[in-house]
This record gives sequence, structure tokens and C-alpha cells, in this order.
Amino acid sequence: MYSMPVGLDNFREMIAREYYFVDKTKFIKELLDSNAMVTLITRPRRFGKTLAMRMLQEFFDINAAGRDTFKGLNISRAGEKYMQHRGKYPVIFLQLKNVAAGDFEKSFAFLKAIIARLYREYAFLEESPALTGDEKEYYVRVRRGREHCTYDDLAMSLGNLTDMLYRHYGIRPIVLIDEYDAPIQHAWEDGYYEDMIRFMRQFYSEVLKGNEALEFAVLTGVLRVAKESIFSGLNNLKVCSVLSGEYSDIFGFTGEEVAKMAVDLQQEDKLPEIKAWYDGYTFGGTEIYNPWSVIMYFDAGCKPAPYWVNTSGNGIVKQMFKFSGQEGADDLQSLMDGGSVFKQLREGVVYANIGDRIDDLYSILLMTGYLKCVGLMEKLYGEEAELRIPNKEIRSLFGREILENFIAAGSVSRLGRMLDAMVSGHGDIFESVLSGIVRNNISYHDAANGESFYHGMMLGFCVLLKDTHIVQSNRESGYGRFDLALIPTDRRYYGVILEFKRAADEAQLEEKALEALAQIEELSYIAEFEQRQIEKVWKYGIAFCGKKVCLRGNCTA
Repeated sequence: MYSMPVGLDNFREMIAREYYFVDKTKFIKELLDSNAMVTLITRPRRFGKTLAMRMLQEFFDINAAGRDTFKGLNISRAGEKYMQHRGKYPVIFLQLKNVAAGDFEKSFAFLKAIIARLYREYAFLEESPALTGDEKEYYVRVRRGREHCTYDDLAMSLGNLTDMLYRHYGIRPIVLIDEYDAPIQHAWEDGYYEDMIRFMRQFYSEVLKGNEALEFAVLTGVLRVAKESIFSGLNNLKVCSVLSGEYSDIFGFTGEEVAKMAVDLQQEDKLPEIKAWYDGYTFGGTEIYNPWSVIMYFDAGCKPAPYWVNTSGNGIVKQMFKFSGQEGADDLQSLMDGGSVFKQLREGVVYANIGDRIDDLYSILLMTGYLKCVGLMEKLYGEEAELRIPNKEIRSLFGREILENFIAAGSVSRLGRMLDAMVSGHGDIFESVLSGIVRNNISYHDAANGESFYHGMMLGFCVLLKDTHIVQSNRESGYGRFDLALIPTDRRYYGVILEFKRAADEAQLEEKALEALAQIEELSYIAEFEQRQIEKVWKYGIAFCGKKVCLRGNCTA
């Protein structure tokens, strides 16, 4: 029986220990055929980026020339044109996913340590006859790190390393940078973006822009940072995003690969379940399964679950939901109902402008793997994308991820108590727990976004009831449009109508809550339930003012 490579991204170890392996070595052929000087590939987390980069390192690295790691794999049958590159180049592999330390000073120290460790892999340069005495002194400063290595030393370190290796070997090196965007995203989340982007711009320019000592470079990441922010003036950059045709079947598993895996593992009968849970992505028009979740599914004895958990944070997604307002709440409801949203995409993330365009949220949700692109349509104002949730796994995660944008993890049990009180008509408990959640988890900055923020917050909470209720937002009923309604799928449960108001000050809270309750009655929002012959409905008018909440309610039974 095969062993599944859970969490393993070391290509050589995977081959040596005979884990189940999906052969993606044609990536090497396609990369060489592209003849691109700098290639940037963006894919969601846990879609095999690091494993693919380690595979490139093992193939090209001059130190791996004597190993038969690729024996019998696709690239070995591609012909001498490609195999002549095996073990020919010095290879620099740099991984940046963990550069996150809370402020620039600490992150800069972390970068120093990472580069110092990288330099120690090339200790022979300290004695190389191809280097001058000053260059050897520079090498030693960077290798030692800490106080020995200055800001300018570090900014030039990767570019200088390519030059030193080129002169030592007489062969231009290959540079592989995994998770190139991680330091920038973490810096934006923690408030030191300007310092980090300034440094990374110089760091990348030194190695990628006009570097005659470079054979080629490959960068991977989750998001494409806008070229103007980090790669300005770099004219030889080839970007391959989730919408690009290049390498569309390299990251993630195709349907054919999953079908073969099921046969090899004697689990062909599980294919419909795997497809429903983990298929549905489209990269450059190619249908793709989430590789992490498929591997975890088989390793767990074919138990379906949302394995693609958010261990990496995706803090940018959390921040952007705060800017989404009412339009975001409506779109969320449409997506959770299995529908589509239509948005203009902007693949290059301009961090300084986050919050200016609601469509940017959906561009980022697409790139981070929460949505898939069904199709692109030309409109008078440009190209528009149709976006949907890809599969059952993401649908189950979607509500939870959005829910966590509003409340701390420790409040989830209290939220369950609040929702139980809401659907059972215990208004006092509903109000008390909701007040606590808002007081402890919502900032005044969030509340300043108005009624739409509270609407989106409550919609996110109510998503947890999707197994017992149909959650509807901003739908026409009677003589108007209610804010939020929960329609029971089982007649044993009560329905719920929620109407929200924002009070200008705390003195108006009760008045606004009663006004919201009266609006439910006056505009006959109950009509939606009457049409469905649902007689028991709890009606709640809720007023918010900053971190204060007032709730008034009654029941139609």
C-alpha cells in the first residue's frame, strides 16, 4: 500500500522513500521551452508550489548531477535537449514564507538570519580564487548576519551571490524564490508595509533587473504584487496567474491524475465524493483538484472534511471584508446560495489602495483559492469575470472564514448560544450575547462603516445556520426589502426576520430598535414566510451604536 506524502515538500525525499507521487516533471520541459528570464507563478496556498520548486532545484543543481532522482519520470523521456540541463547549474533556493515578526526591525533581523544560512551553503566562496579580498570580506559579513551585515549588504546579497557563483563556476546560476510575496503581505497586515516594500524592491531589483550573472529565475507566491510596487522597470517578467494558460495543470491534480490515484489506492468508488468536495478549480481553463485535500482525504481513510484549513492567515482577506459593505453582504449571500458574482478583476495587488474598489476583494478571493473563475466576458467598461465557490470544501470553509473576520475564536461557543436564543425567541439572551460579542470583538473603526457593516456581520453569523435555515439577505417581501431572513427547511423550526438600524447616539438606541421592528410589520415582510406556509416567525428590530446594541422583538405564531 502506498504512503501518502502528507505535508512533504522535499522532492528528493519523496522519490527516495517511495511516497505516492504524481509526476509533474513536465514542468521542467515547459519552463525550458518558455525561455523566460524571470517567471512569476501565483497559486493558492498548499497547491504544490514548494514541491515544484524543490523539483526544479533537484533537476538543475550542479550538486545533484550524480543522482538518478528522475529515472523513469516524464522528463527523462523528453529527450537529450532537456536532459542536458540536468545537474548543470549552481542553484540558489530561497524560501520566504516565514518572514513575519510583527515589526520591520524584527523581520529584517529574520531576513538576515535566512540569508546568512543561505550563504553558509556556499562556504567555498570564502576561499575561491575567483573572488577578490573585498568580496570575500563582504561574503563573511553576510554569512555572519546580525550586526555584521548592514542594510545595503542585505539588499544586495542575492544579486551579489549570483555574481560570486557565476565567477566561481563560470556558469550562470538559477534563482528560485518560494513565497516571494509573504514578507510584503505580513508587513501590510502588521503596519510596516512601506519599510518592507522599500527593502524588497531593492532586494529583488538587484538580482532580477539587468543581472548578467543570472541564467533565469522562478518566483512563486499566492498574490501578484503590483509591478509598480516591486518590479518597476523589470521588462523581462513573465506572470503566470490562475487565469493564465501556462503551467495550468502543474499545480494541483487534474481529473485524470485523481482517477489514477483512486485506482492505485483501490478507491474508485470514492471518485464522485472526491469530485464534489475537492474539484472545481479552474487554472487557465484547466480543471484542477485541491492536491492537499485529496492527499489528506486518502490518508484519513477516505473521510470527507474541509482539510484546507486556514493555517496561513490570509489576513488580507480579513481586512478586505471590512471594506465590503452592503454590496459585499449581498454577494456573499449569492455565493453561499450557489450562485455567481460578476466582477472586474485586477490581478496586481496595490496594497496602498486596498479598500478603494470592492472588486479587489474578489480578485484576492480568486487568487487565494476561495473562488473560481467560470468565464470571462467583454463589457463596454472592460473584461468581467463570473466567479463562484468551487466545491463543498470551500463552501463549508467560506462561512467559517468570514465568521472569523468578525469574532475571536474564543467567542464561537457564545455565538452558538446566541443563535439558539435567536431562533427560539429568547430575545433577552439574544441581546445579551450579541452585545458581548460586539463589545469584545468589533472595533470603533469597523463600526464607523455604518449599518452595512453590522448587516454583513450578522449575515456572517447566520451562515452557521445554513443546515437548518435558508439565509436570505436584502430580498423583496411584502412592500419592501427586509435586511435578513432565516427560512426554516424543517417546519419544526421558527423562521426569523432581522431588521437593522444605526443610531446616531446611545440615547436613540431603543427608538431605532422599535422603528426597525415597526418596519417589519408595516411593510409586511412576513409575506415571504406566508407564501411558504410558515406560521411561526420571530421578528427582531436591532439598533447599533458603536459597540452598543438594543434589540426589540415579537413573534407571529
